[in-house]
Amino acid sequence: MAKKAPRRTAQRILEAGLELFNRFGEPNVSTTLIAAELGISPGNLYYHYPAKDELINALFDHFEQDLNTLLAAGDGVRDLEDTWFFVHSLFELIWQYRFLYRDLNDLISKNRHLETRVQAVLQYKTRAMLGILMAMGRAKVLRIDAREVDPTATSMVVVLSYWLSFEYARDPRKALEPTHAQLSILRGAQHALHLLAPYLEPAQRLHLMGLADAYAPPPG
Repeated sequence: MAKKAPRRTAQRILEAGLELFNRFGEPNVSTTLIAAELGISPGNLYYHYPAKDELINALFDHFEQDLNTLLAAGDGVRDLEDTWFFVHSLFELIWQYRFLYRDLNDLISKNRHLETRVQAVLQYKTRAMLGILMAMGRAKVLRIDAREVDPTATSMVVVLSYWLSFEYARDPRKALEPTHAQLSILRGAQHALHLLAPYLEPAQRLHLMGLADAYAPPPG
């Protein structure tokens, strides 16, 4: 059987950087630490990513590509269950790049590229949520006044963007550890979708609670 080609050094650096940033937070991870984790020289790392910001930007570009693909799938969302899966999938992607969301305000305060790209991402998310709410309204899943659509979509984006930061502030030692992934993602999806509860018919509200229960991780 043919051997797999070894991963290129640049890709290995991205993967190690993402893992360490997620684990310890971007401010606490130096390029020297990443190089040591990979067993390469700092000079080898700098050849591929001359500055830490360039590594962060490359990771963000990968995240943005995956996000755009996922948001495009929002065009097919029509009912409550589709919306649940869509929001849950967004949180799963956010979890994969959770260092960006844990340290979001700090990152954009010192990185011009991220400042502009995060603004674009917020716009993409808001457009996707607006589209979903309007589609659900046309399908009679939601009974929402047109004046409520924009603030509701914006509130959902706020939850999507700052939920992991809230989880981290509530329990810094455990919240963003891999063992808490299912619970953090589930709670985020529940709170984002709960914003729709006032506009759902009673049967749909019960369905929303049932979806949360159905996908809750087992106790213990």
